[in-house]
Amino acid sequence: METYANLKELGFSQYEAACYMALVGNHPVNGSQLSKISGIARSRIYDVLRNLNAKGYVLEVNPGQYVPLPPDELIRRLQSNFANNIDMFEEQIAKVSSENNYEYVWSITGYDNVMEKAIEMIMEAEREIYVRLFPKADRHLAKYLTAADNKGVKIRYIAMGKIETKFDIQVTHPGYENLQNTIGGRSIDIITDKKEALVGIFETDNEDNSPINWTRNRWFVTANRDSLRHDFYHSFLEKTVDQNSDLTKNEKRIYQIIKEDN
Repeated sequence: METYANLKELGFSQYEAACYMALVGNHPVNGSQLSKISGIARSRIYDVLRNLNAKGYVLEVNPGQYVPLPPDELIRRLQSNFANNIDMFEEQIAKVSSENNYEYVWSITGYDNVMEKAIEMIMEAEREIYVRLFPKADRHLAKYLTAADNKGVKIRYIAMGKIETKFDIQVTHPGYENLQNTIGGRSIDIITDKKEALVGIFETDNEDNSPINWTRNRWFVTANRDSLRHDFYHSFLEKTVDQNSDLTKNEKRIYQIIKEDN
């Protein structure tokens, strides 16, 4: 008997899940036939059918003959119930929540999990995104940043490697060739709307176990946003002081924008 763990997550017992899935592939059938198909003991099958019938997921069409609720209708009902439960949960949370000016710093592990959070933040941003990325993360996030840029979100981009210039306000971090060895991995920094931060380092050869910090803590967000602003200054200082070169007209424009971007 298969366990159908995904259905158990949707409120089915192990037996209910096995029974429903067996019915989807074989109906109408009686309890005895369903017991053999599903692997559920005959002494249990009728209790399971009664439970499913009470939930509206199974119908007795003739005496002792059962059919399943059509899968598309079951999916629609489950989606509706889930949405209603979420709405109720939001109302209950709002009633018991107290105002708290302090936000904790949470850790997210797993590269895909971090990218999922980054995409969510970028898509929800309304005014600005400060971002510092190595090429690998850029390949995952560039299209979402471009979409945000197209809808009017101000992008402030620091490239930690050879990354195509895609945004009006974009610089390349000096000495990027050695940065991964220097810091022990690839950093990721995303600050959205001065409200939310996702920052940390994917350690070399250990990226899926590297804790990346996410928070809405005001002071954490402000400090990390300022860190990214100063990376723009770093880029300009490296050119004017170390290279003894003049800033271009466009670089001077970017410098002035970042300077005033409080």
